[in-house]
Amino acid sequence: MLGSMTANVPLNELGEFLKKRRSELSPRTVGLPETDRPRRVAGLRREEVAQLASISTDYYTRLEQGRMQASAPVLGVLAQVLHLDDDERGYLFQLAGKTTGRTRRRGRQKVQPQLQRVLDDLTATPAVVQGRRGDILAWNALAAALVTDFSRVPEKHRNYPRIVFTDPAMRTLYADWETSAQISVAQLRMEAAKYPEDPSLVELVGELSMRDKQFARWWGDHHVAARTVGTKTLNHPVVGELVLDWDTLTANTDPDQHLTVWTAAPGSPTHERLRILASWAADQDLSASFPLS
Repeated sequence: MLGSMTANVPLNELGEFLKKRRSELSPRTVGLPETDRPRRVAGLRREEVAQLASISTDYYTRLEQGRMQASAPVLGVLAQVLHLDDDERGYLFQLAGKTTGRTRRRGRQKVQPQLQRVLDDLTATPAVVQGRRGDILAWNALAAALVTDFSRVPEKHRNYPRIVFTDPAMRTLYADWETSAQISVAQLRMEAAKYPEDPSLVELVGELSMRDKQFARWWGDHHVAARTVGTKTLNHPVVGELVLDWDTLTANTDPDQHLTVWTAAPGSPTHERLRILASWAADQDLSASFPLS
């Protein structure tokens, strides 16, 4: 599993991604007639993808085997043939355009001052700043009350996907833990396309793959997702059910830093429960705006 993140990383990953997406499509889905010919594996055959993309089967086979690069026009056609969404299409192009020269070791991130100031002003809205790999760079007191007291998590383990899979409390906090966990894996997979040889990312994927069979299976599925918007339902131990919309803002000064905020419609039960949670958090003296040093 980790071998796909080392030698010939982009081509190998691109090939695996194409195979996974091909396996999820049926001839009927892409407009091909069904035949009585038995299929040894699920999904489309290589020759069917090649036919739909107007390329040779040998060319497509080489792509899946990681033995050649694809041109941008071919990638665009394959994205259409395989019914890729916007995130998956972007991921495909990232994989095809990466070289090892762009995946150097990077220093530890520090929260951008502008994001820190925004975070400091958010007293009634839970918010966190995430960096590369989903590392938690900073948070406010209400985020600590909502999710977990990040100050109690060792700095080297202060990573959102890691917390989701290793903290047992997350499995009861999230009403649909599996979906939340799968999204975190898909976002991490998207990150791997940008920095496939990031030693910390390789280490994180290796650790979680060994510790959790579900993580290993979902990582192998090659699903991808960008950090954008969504809705989550939480079963909070203090205030009960919370239905929260989350949104992500990216820092122009460092596109690898994202401010995520959780909000609820004014007057809704969740909005009132957030106010109660904020009062509870103040009584608990939870750490707010605790950036990495």
